[in-house]
Amino acid sequence: MTGTNSAASIEKHVMQLNGVKSVTVSVMLTKADVIYDRDKISAVQIQDAIRDLGYLSQIIEENANQNSKLNLLIGGMSCASCVNTIETHVKALKGVANCIVALSTSTGTVEFSPTIVGPRDIIEQIQDLGYSAEFATKEDRLKKLDYEEDIKKWRTSFLISLIFGIPVMLIMIYFHWIRMSTMSPENQIPVFIKPLSLDNVLLFFVATPVQFFGGRYFYAQSWKAIRQCTLNMDVLVVLATSIAYLYSVVVIVIAVLLRWNFSPMTFFDVPPMLMVFIALGRWLEYKAKSKTSDALSKLMSLQAKEACLITKDKNGHITSERGIDVELIQRGDLIKVFPGEKIAVDGILVEGSSSADESFITGESMPVVKKPGDPVIGGSVNQHGLIIIKATHVGQDSTLAQIVRLVEDAQTSKAPLQQTADKLAGYFVPFVISISIITLITWTLIGVYGRSNQSNPINWEEVLRVSFEYAITVLSIACPCALGLATPTAIMVGTGVGAKNGVLIKGGEPLEVAQKIRTVVFDKTGTITEGKPRVVKIYLNVTQAQLSLKNICAIAGTAESNSEHPLGDAIVSFAKEYLINDQWSTVSDFIMTPGKGISCTVSKLRNTISTSKGVEETNGFARTTSLQLPSYNVEVVPLSPGNMITQPEIREAEDWNNLDAYSVVIGNEKWLLANEIPIDAHITNTLANECQAGTISILIAINRKVVAIMGIVDQVKADAALTVWALHKMGIKVTLLTGDNSRTAEATAKKVGITEVFAEVLPNQKKDKINQLQERGLKVAMVGDGVNDSPALATANVGIAIATGSDVAIESAGIVLVQ
Repeated sequence: MTGTNSAASIEKHVMQLNGVKSVTVSVMLTKADVIYDRDKISAVQIQDAIRDLGYLSQIIEENANQNSKLNLLIGGMSCASCVNTIETHVKALKGVANCIVALSTSTGTVEFSPTIVGPRDIIEQIQDLGYSAEFATKEDRLKKLDYEEDIKKWRTSFLISLIFGIPVMLIMIYFHWIRMSTMSPENQIPVFIKPLSLDNVLLFFVATPVQFFGGRYFYAQSWKAIRQCTLNMDVLVVLATSIAYLYSVVVIVIAVLLRWNFSPMTFFDVPPMLMVFIALGRWLEYKAKSKTSDALSKLMSLQAKEACLITKDKNGHITSERGIDVELIQRGDLIKVFPGEKIAVDGILVEGSSSADESFITGESMPVVKKPGDPVIGGSVNQHGLIIIKATHVGQDSTLAQIVRLVEDAQTSKAPLQQTADKLAGYFVPFVISISIITLITWTLIGVYGRSNQSNPINWEEVLRVSFEYAITVLSIACPCALGLATPTAIMVGTGVGAKNGVLIKGGEPLEVAQKIRTVVFDKTGTITEGKPRVVKIYLNVTQAQLSLKNICAIAGTAESNSEHPLGDAIVSFAKEYLINDQWSTVSDFIMTPGKGISCTVSKLRNTISTSKGVEETNGFARTTSLQLPSYNVEVVPLSPGNMITQPEIREAEDWNNLDAYSVVIGNEKWLLANEIPIDAHITNTLANECQAGTISILIAINRKVVAIMGIVDQVKADAALTVWALHKMGIKVTLLTGDNSRTAEATAKKVGITEVFAEVLPNQKKDKINQLQERGLKVAMVGDGVNDSPALATANVGIAIATGSDVAIESAGIVLVQ
């Protein structure tokens, strides 16, 4: 299948088969779901019917899966150990086939048999483990993806901990480093009695509120975990801080009761300092989650929320119309879409004509003309006329819903290595606690039996202090603060140079994978090219004496100022900069036909020209000239004996520069012919040459004569060719993969030095192309601008994805190029 046209054709053909009750073809997943009567038709017959249409097909599963899927929002997870705990306990429920939990998005997907176990049982099981769980509606998922509450909570926790952490550092610097009070008891400042030193008293008052108020979240989570006989990272935090705090309190009490002559060394500094780093790590973690989930939330927000449902009588007259929620649209409903609105669902246009912006799905920067019988994609924008569509794919069957689901599946699915890591995480905490206990016992024995002089009495304060110090150290370095901050800090240092050069690397894994890349696949629009049409060439079919370029630009700019088409915007932008003026003349009788062009009457041209400060044309354009403007470098090709564009109908003596009004027709060749404007063979040849070069040619006819041709292209970025050359020098193969038409794609590839081009490729086909490259044993990097690449990257397990531009970032991107 190559698009929604193929899907519609298959559905129409299969529905005509006797015994078929319904069929839904998914373009994104290249799959068809067919409900049929097995007494009247078999799956093999349906397969043969599809093959008769020329499409390859095979039976994936003849018997429907009776399992249901439950999407949940899960709160309270802090590490991979939590993921392993939830997955293990939920899978243990009778009737649960599979459970996948994603820590990065705080979501879980449970596949279960509703005849054995219900959603309520699953949710209660997760809640009994000490985590929160609730159904994930679209709005809930959008809200959860921003992690706003978690970011706010940990930011506040970090700032509060910092308030206590700074005094701790100052106390330690002064008393422990400057006065050396821990090494020299005579330098201690006693408070009332010698066992109570000023530094320990101050540290006690600073550490206590942090331990019992700042750490309440960790105590609550640890208790829930212990109740379920599981251990997670929160337990390590509680153990490290509690042992340090309790040891310090106990040793001070012992020193006071035994009336020691000095104040012992304590670990009151551990809780506030540990909490500072933990809170900072969690804050940065949730901010990172928010950023990496931004694309998915934007994807989900692309879908329209409401639609205008209409009903018609037998004569085709509209009998009623009302607004409904998109979720309530059913297959076969008639939906009215106004200009500028998002198309609610996938469907077939049944009335009206327009053009639609489908760049988010196909990558094509130009609007696609839509006429009755053409398929439309939900989420695309109706740019011009009022249209009525018939819904064909609704709910989870729509193209946009499939993209969202593909991205979500990519986030929740796990590589074998990750699954192994999650299992190991379940044993990690008990292992760390065991090592810490062994460390405590070992160093206590060393302190008791490893003394060089056995005749001296045992200094229990020193022995226990050293033993607890090493045991607490084992717990501390295994805490999330150490694991969560050491790696990001190292990565930030390592990627600092990249960040200064506009390359944002989103983790250690992309860095590791990047050095293995041997093939780079580029998207075109917005990546190799700027993603914005621009005027690059003008063929003048009249002399300056007949009609100056300034007047042509003023007339064309005035006419196109009433259009919303990107090509019209390109002409208007050029005219504004060339004339240094944005005051247009008067337009009347304006007619616009989507995908073809416009026609109108322009009058009072003197108002525009009189205020223009543009380039002087006193000498005209006697030969091909490069017109240099601040933002444009336009090649102007004038009428000359050697130029193949001629128009004898305009006499040399005829002057059109000072007419009161102009009849204007601007558009493609078919539009001018439809308006009975003659186009000679020389103009046709020039149009063909420009088309071959990948240029979009716009004809400008004034007073029923072609006066100019404007060549418009989506310009290649200035550094694109150098980038491709540099990659080639590194021994990396470069490929262009785009949804644009083949001529434009090949012309663009030729300009930058790319020899392998895959054009007119839909997202699901992009995935297949990537898979083909990977089957050769290549490590592939996909560089793309826009959400159209997300499903391809997510499902093809691309080695590394690079997001560019300001469009919705690719969810699975490992590197972001900031323009």
